[in-house]
Amino acid sequence: MGTALLGSLESGVIFAIMALGVYLTFRILDFPDLTVDGSFTTGGAVAAVLIVNGYSPFLGTIAAVIAGIIFGALTGILHTKGKINALLSGILSMIALYSINLRIMGKANIGLLGEDTLLTQVQTAGSGFGEWLSKYSIVLFVIVLVILIKLVVDWFLDTEVGLALRATGNNARMIRSFSTNTDNTIILGVALSNGLVALSGALMAQYQGFSDVSMGIGMIIIGLASVIIGEAIFGDRSIRRATLAVIGGAIIYRLVVALALRVGLSPSDMKLMTALIVIIALIAPMMINNWKDKKKKAARRKQSASEMNAHLEGGKNNA
Repeated sequence: MGTALLGSLESGVIFAIMALGVYLTFRILDFPDLTVDGSFTTGGAVAAVLIVNGYSPFLGTIAAVIAGIIFGALTGILHTKGKINALLSGILSMIALYSINLRIMGKANIGLLGEDTLLTQVQTAGSGFGEWLSKYSIVLFVIVLVILIKLVVDWFLDTEVGLALRATGNNARMIRSFSTNTDNTIILGVALSNGLVALSGALMAQYQGFSDVSMGIGMIIIGLASVIIGEAIFGDRSIRRATLAVIGGAIIYRLVVALALRVGLSPSDMKLMTALIVIIALIAPMMINNWKDKKKKAARRKQSASEMNAHLEGGKNNA
């Protein structure tokens, strides 16, 4: 059980990077970007191809991020310059990336077992400091990495460009009145988002030991689940809190999945469970707020009735 939870924590933190990318488009830009399902696989495909061909795992991971940025920018260009609906432009990119990813890999699956990857290098470095650090070196590495990415995202969203990005998602017409080119901010936001998604895909391919053409299917749902669960549990009163909530949501999602598998849920039911988790995360806050509102109204009615009774009693006494 401990090993399963450790594995869920490691994969959850890797997925948190992807969830931060989804947060940029879904919450900051208000852009429903389905490119994620394709760019996640692109990250894994580019990293895997370069690694098996003898290139540095670090170089392969950086190349994966660049590829994600390029394809994310293309989605933004389809929407802004091609005037294609945001949802449709993401779908078109996702469909195109399926064939592109097959072209990149040359086949449907590339194995990385026995290859020198970024994570095996981390584990080897950790083994030099003892058995405990060797066991937890990967989770410590990805935690440090996701914290650094979170801090960079927080910093970026507080810059002039980041504020323009946030304003574009909040009220594009208003920010255009200040002579801001919203087309450029949308392209930039979607590009950066898919760069993070591709980084997550590259790390996941190295973590699981293979890259598969279908490994990105359903990633947008996992990313949305992470965002929604995190916001429902931890809140989103500020950007810093929201990005932390997204990371927490991704980890909680993976732990819930691990526990569900542990109690006997079939792996074939995982997509159904993911959909149910998202539905519950969306409905539960609304139900809780409605319950609180009803409780407040009942308390106000009770208080009004008490005041009315006290007023009537006072009138009788005066009479």
